[in-house]
Amino acid sequence: MQMNVSDYLIFDEERGVYIENPEQAVRDDVEKHYWLNVLKAVIKDWRLYLMLVPMILVFLFWRYLPMYELLGCFKVDDPVKSVANQYFCGFSNFRTLFAGADEKSLYFWRAFRNTFLLSFYGLCFGFPMPIIIALFFNEVRSNIMRSILQVVTYLPKFMSTVVMTSLVMMLVKQGSTFSNPGIVSQLMMKLGLITEEVAQKGLLNDPSFFRAIYQISGIWETAGYDSIVFFAAIIAISPTSYEAAQIDGAGKMAQMKYVVLPSILSTIVIMLITRIGSLLSIGYEKVLLLYNVNTYMTADVVSTFANRYGMGSSGLIGISTAAEMLNNVIGMLLVIGANSIARKASNVSLY
Repeated sequence: MQMNVSDYLIFDEERGVYIENPEQAVRDDVEKHYWLNVLKAVIKDWRLYLMLVPMILVFLFWRYLPMYELLGCFKVDDPVKSVANQYFCGFSNFRTLFAGADEKSLYFWRAFRNTFLLSFYGLCFGFPMPIIIALFFNEVRSNIMRSILQVVTYLPKFMSTVVMTSLVMMLVKQGSTFSNPGIVSQLMMKLGLITEEVAQKGLLNDPSFFRAIYQISGIWETAGYDSIVFFAAIIAISPTSYEAAQIDGAGKMAQMKYVVLPSILSTIVIMLITRIGSLLSIGYEKVLLLYNVNTYMTADVVSTFANRYGMGSSGLIGISTAAEMLNNVIGMLLVIGANSIARKASNVSLY
């Protein structure tokens, strides 16, 4: 593109010469002293920037430095040598997972299927629950009662995973650990949903019940806490919208359908995109504490597969790293795809 003199200079009619454009001079001065101004801003608000140091260190040591170990999925396992000194093997570990002739490929695809199913069921049944709870909180008129209900529903989130899984085990009582069935097992047995043999054996020892127990306990643990975002979006709705709907004869259900839900649609879409992004990044701590050899068929996920092969007696760090990397790459593609679909369908997107 051809540049003109007028882009940088202006003509002074009194003197008949070109002089420097004052606006351009200001821009040049700002650009010239940019880093000096940044330094002055940091010195002025040094206390705020000092508070960023712990967060930066956390991200550095637990997010960025571990990325170097991802090279292990392209290297030959050698426990004696570091990752940098191991031999490069290309995509050999990925080929072993995809189409290997041994049990590792079979168990990987089983774990991948279980990961997807557990996350998909959580998306179908777990994602709408916080929205429903937030709508329920919005209809409770007593502030005291609402506060009590919110504390009760938020409390499970603040329990550790170990405590939560221990409570689940006590409610169902595994046969190998406890002598009698738990209260949930007894109730299901009286309702005819399970036999006495299954109750004595333990629901967590039966592969057919693991996914249901995992999803129900997950809803119990996170639904109340996750409703905070949606409840905050609901209380931000203008009261005039409700008044206009009431004048038009809309009842409570109609107000939810035509006022509340459209108003929080953008929040729902953004939360849905983030939830889809973590579709294959299921938290393995809970699965690791609940599953056992009897339930590998439906409970084993990619993270527990990688933990068992990488940290167990096998010591196949390259295989486990390749499994986790593949899992994360698919999760990234899901985020990009869900964001693109949401942007085209509703003009609301995460980025």
